[in-house]
Amino acid sequence: MDHRTSPWHGIMVATALPLRDDLAIDYDAYAEHVSWLIAQGCDGVVPNGSLGEYQTLTDDERARLVRVAVEAAGDGSRVMPGVSAYGGAEARRWAEQAAEAGAGSVLLLPPTAYRADARAVRAHYAEAARAGLPVVAYNNPHDTRVDLTPALLAELHGDGSVVAVKEFSGDVRRAYEIAELAPGLELLIGADDVLLELAVAGAAGWIAGYPNALPAACAALYRAATARDLDTALPLYRSLHPLLRWDSKPEFVQAIKASMDLAGRHGGPCRPPRTLLDEERYAAVRAATEKALAEGLA
Repeated sequence: MDHRTSPWHGIMVATALPLRDDLAIDYDAYAEHVSWLIAQGCDGVVPNGSLGEYQTLTDDERARLVRVAVEAAGDGSRVMPGVSAYGGAEARRWAEQAAEAGAGSVLLLPPTAYRADARAVRAHYAEAARAGLPVVAYNNPHDTRVDLTPALLAELHGDGSVVAVKEFSGDVRRAYEIAELAPGLELLIGADDVLLELAVAGAAGWIAGYPNALPAACAALYRAATARDLDTALPLYRSLHPLLRWDSKPEFVQAIKASMDLAGRHGGPCRPPRTLLDEERYAAVRAATEKALAEGLA
């Protein structure tokens, strides 16, 4: 039974993209992965996010992944497609495609073509919101060079353009300023390695990476953290953190896929320009993953 009160609540897994050796998408494997994540206690999925290598997809691939996710999830409210694009018109088209497929909400970066100012950012989100689905803003100033500050988020929420924010700045202090300036805007954990801090601060959900590999353990951590059961959450967080912190590194896609392979899931290769992890990084991911699995954290 879906316990959430809004489609963007709970553990929404930013799904990794299963590729064959020739780098074609394995849609059957993707459907199985979506169903498995929900069976393991996750609330929904985010196709076409950064972890899903959306920048490398053709338009047909990107649209098909949304349809496959909705069908595999069995409930479109459990699907939050990424609709990020160079500008608002393209983002709106992807949001309309998500709505047509039956998705419950969408996730959107600021404009990715250039370092947009506040006026351009507000126009971007307003255009995407015209598709009619709830829009979750994605704040990733490290990659986009556009910072959705608490003050700007308050403007976007006041415009009626966004319902929540995936906060990936890494600055956990922002949770409190966002709550002060935009009390109706919901906070979603945007980086795995600040999960506990943002959960305690009142986050309504987690757009997550590492549940792709270790969904049950990650779900247990999230449930305990949001319940403020620190006796349970803190030891789990300490055990998982050597893996969770990879979600904030440039090689996060390769790292999570490597952990999936080690955990018996299909991680597989990435599309260029991503390359294999070098020996040192792979050894670190492998050691942390094997330690977690040995401790029963699957």
